[in-house]
Amino acid sequence: MVVAVVFVFFFSDVCLPLLSPPVATQSYLHSDQYFIHYITLKKEAEICDDTMASKPQPIAAANWKCNGSESLLVPLIETLNAATFDHDVQCVVAPTFLHIPMTKARLTNPKFQIAAQNAITRSGAFTGEVSLQILKDYGINWVVLGHSERRLYYGETNEIVAEKVAQACAAGFHVIVCVGETNEEREAGRTAAVVLTQLAAVAQKLSKEAWSRVVIAYEPVWAIGTGKVATPQQAQEVHELLRRWVRSKLGTDIAAQLRILYGGSVTAKNARTLYQMRDINGFLVGGASLKPEFVEIIEATK
Repeated sequence: MVVAVVFVFFFSDVCLPLLSPPVATQSYLHSDQYFIHYITLKKEAEICDDTMASKPQPIAAANWKCNGSESLLVPLIETLNAATFDHDVQCVVAPTFLHIPMTKARLTNPKFQIAAQNAITRSGAFTGEVSLQILKDYGINWVVLGHSERRLYYGETNEIVAEKVAQACAAGFHVIVCVGETNEEREAGRTAAVVLTQLAAVAQKLSKEAWSRVVIAYEPVWAIGTGKVATPQQAQEVHELLRRWVRSKLGTDIAAQLRILYGGSVTAKNARTLYQMRDINGFLVGGASLKPEFVEIIEATK
């Protein structure tokens, strides 16, 4: 007698098919409360594999966070200006709001775009904030939203992040949307539940057309600034999970063109190995992006 087993992953309105073999129970996607919907359809898996035969254009994004001074950044920008890349890569630099004007004036390498690290959705009586409209007027067309530090320190919920993403896309921005789990969530086996809930909140706010402006950055919070890094296989596991959810909800075309970046203690030493993973399309880099080695990280996206 042949027994067929189907696992179903339930939470909210999120349900995705995974067409690869089920992960071992020690995988940090595993959970006692949430189960992965596994469908063993070999032909369907082969079709999906064919559509993902080539990677989309990679992105190497530098998140300078609340760091930098003129004495530090001017030599770094000169290094970026002198760099040449012989492959099709999109480079993004996100300085502090105060350093955007200097960076915009000095960073002349055409490979690079400048992003804001955050924005609010409208102008008005919001002391200390910068709106999407102000950024747009200043010629900034990229923005990072939903970073774990914004979620942790400033109380940005999934709903707040999703609304910001929707408004930014509507205003013509390219948006790097961050998702990721804490160490506690990872140890509890809730990685899949957390990242897909974050992603689903954004998806509910976006039209299919808006996805051409969206980049997803998976940042395991436990690896940010800690020196820890997910193994290439661990990172790939979550990236594949995200892409297959997008495929199941939004279609193969959107999933195939979606860039999913890895962000979590990326360095010149580990970038090349990480980028070899099928569903890793580049990096969102913190500390290492403030050093000349960021050029090596960009080179790793060949």
